[in-house]
Amino acid sequence: MAGRLANKQALITGAAGGLGAAMARIMGAEGCKLALTDVNADAVEALADEINTGRPGAAFAYAHDVTSEEQWIDVTRRASADMGGLSVLVNNAGIGGPLMFVEADTAENWQRQYEINLRSIMFGCKHAMPHLRASAPGSIINISSVAGLAAAPGMGAYNATKAGVWMYSKTIALEAAKMEWNVRSNSVHPVFIKTPILDPFVAMAGGDEGKAHERLSRGIPLKRIGEPDDVAWCVVYLASDESKFITGSEFVIDGGMLAQ
Repeated sequence: MAGRLANKQALITGAAGGLGAAMARIMGAEGCKLALTDVNADAVEALADEINTGRPGAAFAYAHDVTSEEQWIDVTRRASADMGGLSVLVNNAGIGGPLMFVEADTAENWQRQYEINLRSIMFGCKHAMPHLRASAPGSIINISSVAGLAAAPGMGAYNATKAGVWMYSKTIALEAAKMEWNVRSNSVHPVFIKTPILDPFVAMAGGDEGKAHERLSRGIPLKRIGEPDDVAWCVVYLASDESKFITGSEFVIDGGMLAQ
C-alpha cells in the first residue's frame, strides 16, 4: 500500500545513519515530506540529496544538536516553514553508554545520557507541539529501547533515561488528549538492531560482527537481531492515520525477548 504518509510532514532527529536514515528512506517512499536533522551536517545533507533525487523537494536537512533548546526552537520553525507544516515528530537521536556499575559510575556519564536521551525529548515535544497542533492530526514518536522496560547490570544511566522516555511519552499523550489537541504520543522500544550502536559489542568480539550478533541474539526467541527497517515500518504505522486511535502506548520490537 503505497502513499501511506502522503500529506504528512515529519521531523526526524539523528537521521544521518542507522535507524534515522532507515526511517527517512521508508517514510519518504511512502510520500512523506522530511525534515532530517543530525549533528553530522554533511551526512544528513547527503541523505536529503539522495531522497530528493527521486522526489525533488521532499527532504530538507538541518545541522542540529538536540541538547540545545535554542536549536530546537529554530529547527522546528524552519522545518514547519520549509515543509508547509509539521505533523510528525520522531525523536530518534540517542546514544548508548559504557558498562558502568554503581560504584564506578560517574556524574558525567549520567549527565551526557540524560541530555541526549531524555532532556532532548522534552525540548522536541515542547517546541514541536505548536506546529503539530497547527497541522493536526499530529503524531509524536519517541524512540526508547527495551532497556527502558527491562533493566540490566551496568546500564543504570541508559536504563533510567530510556525508561524516562517511555513514561514521558505517556504524559504527553494524556496532556494532548486532555487539551483536545489531536496530537498522539507513543514510544518505540527496539532490542539490538544492526546499527553502529552495536559497535562496542563487535569490538568485544574481536571485531567479528557475526560472532557478536550471534551472542546478542541468544536471548531473542526469533534468534536474530533486528534490522533497521523492522523499526522503520513501525514508525510508518505510528506516523500514519492508520494508528489514529493509538496514543500513550509502547511498541516493543524485540523478537519476543520480553515475552519470556
